Amino acid sequence: MNDQPSHLPLEGIRVVDAATILAGPLCCRILGDYGAEVVKIEHPQGGDNLRGHGHAVDGVPLWWKEVARNKRTVGLKLSDPRGAELFRLLARQSDVVVENFRPGTFERWGIGPDVLFEENPNLILLRLTGFGQTGPYASRPGFGTLAEAMSGFAHMTGPADGPPTLPSFGLADSICALASSTAVMMALRAKEQLGVGGQIIDMNILEPIMMAMGPAPSVYHHTGIIQGRNGNRSINNAPRNTYQTRDGKWVAVSASAYRIACRVMELVGHPEVIDQEWFKDGRGRVEHVDEIDQYLQDWISVRDRDEVIRAFEEAQAAIAPIYDARDIVEDAQVKATDMLVEVPDDDLGSVLMHNVMWKMSKTPGQIGFTGRGIGQDSREVLINELGVTEDEFEGLRADGVVG
Repeated sequence: MNDQPSHLPLEGIRVVDAATILAGPLCCRILGDYGAEVVKIEHPQGGDNLRGHGHAVDGVPLWWKEVARNKRTVGLKLSDPRGAELFRLLARQSDVVVENFRPGTFERWGIGPDVLFEENPNLILLRLTGFGQTGPYASRPGFGTLAEAMSGFAHMTGPADGPPTLPSFGLADSICALASSTAVMMALRAKEQLGVGGQIIDMNILEPIMMAMGPAPSVYHHTGIIQGRNGNRSINNAPRNTYQTRDGKWVAVSASAYRIACRVMELVGHPEVIDQEWFKDGRGRVEHVDEIDQYLQDWISVRDRDEVIRAFEEAQAAIAPIYDARDIVEDAQVKATDMLVEVPDDDLGSVLMHNVMWKMSKTPGQIGFTGRGIGQDSREVLINELGVTEDEFEGLRADGVVG
């Protein structure tokens, strides 16, 4: 866990996290890592479904501990008018609200933009859905898997003779979370520096990963070419692939720059190809990728991984071992730069998790505490900050409106 910094860049910003699963909550976690006060709203019975995702230790969900870190938790049934009223009071005192319900849900509950902006004209409302607030797909359920399918990712991923491939982790959601945190910061800057007041951010999960897939739509539009699956090879340069070493391990090689490609071919004993005209640019090397890959695999397959990596590093050629989770945890660079940190936890003693994502010299982020239980901070927030009386709180809790 980081030492307490003297300043955090988002000090004084309150964020209400009314989203579920991953993209919205991860966006809020990023903001919380850098000082925003995040209040996590969950249904009093069951909470965010992310609590039931992934591995658990003694019933304690590990993913939740990380994604919900730095967030106070409040159990609140938003579909009940009394819960909606408390939500409006909380939004009145906040800078940002993040929600990911289907379009029209907040409006049906009486907490749509018109109501929230009447309470707080300077509020930033991030509305995060699968496909956006408008258009023919607006009412469809939206999940990262659908975005990974529709963005071109699945079509372009996997062996050429294999099926479209989906990632086994929250790729689209995570990319969207990063984009969403950037959008919130832009809206905060516009409010504070340009005086534009509050606004709605209409974010969807599809667009950020579609952007990450590169210029495939432009290529199709102008040339008619539809990129297919190419395995671990690149359509832009070679060598770029994974190769198995003598001890059964794997390495990844990338040589997008001409000079690095030259070093690789000299290292594996085939400097003669460097003088070929086709070798001088990435497209030419891709046309001869079978030949190049065979040269690399022949050389790498008769050497152990450590020997291969050492030789590539000495030649200043780009290579990396293919890691599993254990390799990541034990890696010297990961340890030296604190990419992973152990954070004290009331349930498990401590939890190893990813550190804050970027290091700032004067306003660094911090991890104050891990993900908390459902409604662990309901009493503090509702009574001490929203003015709910003790009797009102107990009545609402008995009715299942708060938890």
